Amino acid sequence: MRGKTKIHRDRERRELTVERTVAMPPTLAWEGWTKPVHIAHWWGPKLWTATVYEMDVKPGGVWRYSLKADDNSGEEAFCKAVYQEVSEPTRLVYIDTFADKDWNIVENSEMSTTVLFEEATKGTKLSIVTRFATIEDLENAEAMGMIEGFTDAFDRLEFYLESLMGGYSKKETVISKDGTMIAYKKQGNGPALILVASASADHHDAAQLAEQLADHFTVYNYDRRGRGQSSDTAPYSVKREVDDIEALIHTAGGKASLFGSSSGAVLALEAASHLGGQVTRLYLYEPPFIINDSRKPVPAEYVEHLNGLIEADRRSDAVEYYMSEALGIPKEYIGYMKADPSWHSMEAMAHTLAYDGMIMGNTQSGNPLPANRWNVNIPTLIITGENSEPLFHDAANELARLLPVAETFTLIGQDHSAVVMAPNVLAEAIIAKALV
Repeated sequence: MRGKTKIHRDRERRELTVERTVAMPPTLAWEGWTKPVHIAHWWGPKLWTATVYEMDVKPGGVWRYSLKADDNSGEEAFCKAVYQEVSEPTRLVYIDTFADKDWNIVENSEMSTTVLFEEATKGTKLSIVTRFATIEDLENAEAMGMIEGFTDAFDRLEFYLESLMGGYSKKETVISKDGTMIAYKKQGNGPALILVASASADHHDAAQLAEQLADHFTVYNYDRRGRGQSSDTAPYSVKREVDDIEALIHTAGGKASLFGSSSGAVLALEAASHLGGQVTRLYLYEPPFIINDSRKPVPAEYVEHLNGLIEADRRSDAVEYYMSEALGIPKEYIGYMKADPSWHSMEAMAHTLAYDGMIMGNTQSGNPLPANRWNVNIPTLIITGENSEPLFHDAANELARLLPVAETFTLIGQDHSAVVMAPNVLAEAIIAKALV
């Protein structure tokens, strides 16, 4: 159900305020308003499409965008804004202007806009306060449909952010040590089991696995920081992701098992190493260590290069770099992958790919695993797919050799995609081990 838009006019101050309370936390509303990958999905009135050309959310930073009518009229408006104040996650101030196609400012078109994000009982109260140069400018803006346009944009924002929250039958969140909001879905009965996603994945990817496990576990399927409904806090560190898992364990009663897939398996391993008795058992699916010449190593500058692509807002290039260098996918196949709708989902999470690169560290360099990196003395099941590349089998055997209470298990007929493609088979292996 959409919230109700409220309008306030202050003719003395030449201000128009449009406000709406939306059913989402301020951190999520802020992300929806300040990240290009999000705002292009909802900014502007209905039946108009937003294109973001530049969005540098910092004092002095520039936001260039256009709004184009979805009909055949060809009508398109170009706008350029300059940020004056950025106070995350409560306040944005920018000067907005109209521009021509070459981004030359239209004379006398300046508007001062303040966006306020205030925590409310039922979510976040969003207020757009626009100050005009003259009363006539305010009246003209109203006559041109500014109120209706902002109302439409609020509707689209709510719908879009709710779609990001899709899959949560009940919105549940926990706050990590650094204030980051971690969203999760809890289902099932039994001992607690937390699912830790791989790179470029969120809780949707493990939804079917969670359902398969719910008869034997209380499953916590969460969005890692920076993905889906969870918020993010800079600067990133692996320790902060471990803190997120610890917060979930605390919510689960103080103890939990962890399941992790691919680089998420390595994060689960890091968490078990740092959280001691809070983690009771590990289930690791194909940690992607590169310990020999079974495939080429990941470049030493991998994380630095990814961060550079994100800073340049080249999200698709960042996903392509991850695919080719981290996953080893031949470039001739990547063109086909870009045509799949999942590519856009990966673009939305592209800024987190470097996080997984930091989690992996130097364990994808072609050298043996360090003997004393993980202090883990709990039962650990390391699972691989029969049809997976040799590197995963080599990595599983090497890790099992290093951990004191570890064993390997092979899923017949499966490969690295088993979490999504064969959740029932994977769940059977986890449940069988849990019952031993």
